Amino acid sequence: MTEIKNTDLADIQRGVAELISEDELRSKLALGRPLRIKAGFDPTAPDLHLGHTVLLNKLRQFQILGHRVIFLIGDFTGMIGDPTGKSVVRKPLSREQVAANADTYCEQVFRILDPKMTEVVFNSTWMRSLSAGELIRQASHQTVARMLERDDFSKRYQSGQPIALHEFLYPIVQGYDSVVLEADVELGGTDQKFNLLMGRQLQTAAGQTPQVVIMLPILEGLDGVRKMSKSLDNYIAINDPPTAMFGKLMSISDTLMWRYFELLSFRSLEEIKTLRFAASQGANPRDIKFGLAEELVTRFYSQADAQRAHADFVARFQQGALPEELDEMTLFTSEQTLAIGYVLKAAGLVTSTSEALRMIRQGAVKVDQSKVSDTALALPVGTTAVVQVGKRRVAKIKVAFGEQPPV
Repeated sequence: MTEIKNTDLADIQRGVAELISEDELRSKLALGRPLRIKAGFDPTAPDLHLGHTVLLNKLRQFQILGHRVIFLIGDFTGMIGDPTGKSVVRKPLSREQVAANADTYCEQVFRILDPKMTEVVFNSTWMRSLSAGELIRQASHQTVARMLERDDFSKRYQSGQPIALHEFLYPIVQGYDSVVLEADVELGGTDQKFNLLMGRQLQTAAGQTPQVVIMLPILEGLDGVRKMSKSLDNYIAINDPPTAMFGKLMSISDTLMWRYFELLSFRSLEEIKTLRFAASQGANPRDIKFGLAEELVTRFYSQADAQRAHADFVARFQQGALPEELDEMTLFTSEQTLAIGYVLKAAGLVTSTSEALRMIRQGAVKVDQSKVSDTALALPVGTTAVVQVGKRRVAKIKVAFGEQPPV
């Protein structure tokens, strides 16, 4: 492990919203051993998005400094449902849903983290064998009054919204994970402060040195207002195709661009400051945004993919042309037609048929560059068409009769 330097500590603190505490972090870094850096992810959705990478990038920084990352998949807590920020009782996921999403997380996370310096663990490993007596003992370290200090619980209690008892268990289980793993540092979003501090309290009760807590900002989604979330359809998935990722990044506002530079870019703070100055002196924000989009597409794919995505974007939006080459996708049906909503969803242009219908009503859907206004439109068997949602989501579709062949 490399010796910690002031410049390294500055890198760790870059973009951090709150650190509890810097003195404790310095003391742990001075131990001269690899620290155990914990971060938990509940697999509540199948894909990781750029909002997740704010935390993952910070984990990677620790790895570069020689520390070991514990990537905890909350397959047990995922079945409880994190109450953070929820105004109603969250519906727990089934074990099958959690397992399927966890598999996807494992496939995607190593696009950022070094697998040789990452330990992937599942908290069901110890929670399913935890006795009722031990769980009660852990719960005894908390009071109902302390739980109701949580902003979301407090608001629900005051407004008469129900709070299920199992929701009180969520922060206790998350804190107990830190005890089991003997975490030196835990990372999480600013909305996780109560849960992260629970780990410190339970570690202290167990006779352990409490973990340092590093909280990172919540990344706004494409709308620039709400947190990036798949359920809000304002996200950029890390497995989005290069052209889609590039186009979505180019769609963010000029103001939001600087937030993305701060939280997602690996450029130095000095370089970002220089770009800001250039913009204040009249440089086109679009050209600066090109640099951000190329950087992020290159990170998850390659420089060549980023350059192709850039050229495709220019061709489509600055020159008004569709891409010259589109891979053809064949969709099969046992009927004579395929509903447009299904076509858009199957082509990956929308996340659901309800979103497809909403986009049609908004006038955002085209077939062969003709705007679609009829939500009941169906494409006949034998049709080959270029289907488009908005400006950046395009696919070439062929409708064929028959059953989908096995993969």
